[in-house]
Amino acid sequence: MSQAKSSSFSSMQTRVAQALGEIDQASGSLIAPIHVSTTYLRDADNQYRSGRIYSRADNPSYLPAERVIASLENAIDAKLFASGNAAATTVFQALKPGDRMLAPKVMYWALRNWLKTFGADMGLQVRWVDMDDLAQVRSALAEAPTRLVWIETPGNPLWTVTDIAKVSDLAHQHGALVAVDSTVATPVLSRPLELGADIVMHSATKYLNGHSDVIAGALASRENSEFWQRIVRLRAQSGNVLGPFEASQLLRGMRTLVLRVKQSCEAAQWIAEQLEQLPSVAAVLYPGLPSFAGHEIAKQQMQGGFGGMLSVRISAGEAAAIGTAARTQIWKRATSLGGVESLIEHRASIEGEGTPVPADLLRLSVGIEDPQELFEDLRQAIEAASA
Repeated sequence: MSQAKSSSFSSMQTRVAQALGEIDQASGSLIAPIHVSTTYLRDADNQYRSGRIYSRADNPSYLPAERVIASLENAIDAKLFASGNAAATTVFQALKPGDRMLAPKVMYWALRNWLKTFGADMGLQVRWVDMDDLAQVRSALAEAPTRLVWIETPGNPLWTVTDIAKVSDLAHQHGALVAVDSTVATPVLSRPLELGADIVMHSATKYLNGHSDVIAGALASRENSEFWQRIVRLRAQSGNVLGPFEASQLLRGMRTLVLRVKQSCEAAQWIAEQLEQLPSVAAVLYPGLPSFAGHEIAKQQMQGGFGGMLSVRISAGEAAAIGTAARTQIWKRATSLGGVESLIEHRASIEGEGTPVPADLLRLSVGIEDPQELFEDLRQAIEAASA
């Protein structure tokens, strides 16, 4: 188990930069070694006192990154997965056929599609709600026994903010577990387990790694519960794990997490404020703006910034939105978020038929480039496409 270890480092920035200060005892190396073996030696009496049997569950290359994530989230345990979707769907697979869960109406599209297809095939009962509406959540919980409440906050790509503490309290009153996709907030800004959630999920591909070169996911748990152990067994038996090299690369990326998130937050806040002043922009969706519906809740549960993600709605409509993305030079037209480079995407085109995303919306992932240059690049593209 990759249980969070006590550390003399009090600040998150120091803990993550030094990867908890662990030194490889065999070599004295500051960087954890990569273990490529798929299997481990059995003792002479046929026991496995090392605790390692097979690399699918036991590779020691996973442990340094898992320990850092557990420390950042103040979790009892954390596990790496092959992707963010692998992590999230393992939580759903840990439920049983016929179990009921609540999920947001607007959430990460690929995961929403999984719930509507494979989740339905395995017998999950999904009740879709506006998770930022506490009355609606309360009513949905009262309708029927519920096993899990899935929160995504800020929610992709409208950046809806859910009150984690209040929803967790409601869910627990009805005997439901709470899992939070905190990919966008990162543990730098928000720690759902401290707000009452039971499990937190990260698409570690995004901010945790931060360099657009590793696909990874992570789950962390507040308690070593029966449900958590079911997740751990599912991961081992289904093989939803990273390769040892990718685990090492993820740890490398996490060392700069605090610096990258801070820069992205500051730039996103400033860019959002500038975009609000452009007549060619119909709306700016960003939790850091006082005009944003979830701003007050975001102030309560996000410390140090409001994230590096925002969306803009272009006044001239869909064609101008698509044209804007085609005209940017620094912003790159690509699907993902949380990397050091800034990305722009016409989200409705990606999601296709049935998407709840407005056709005039552009999703922006703010990287660590110069904010003034990012804004000017975006401004000229919006004006040219709207002319």
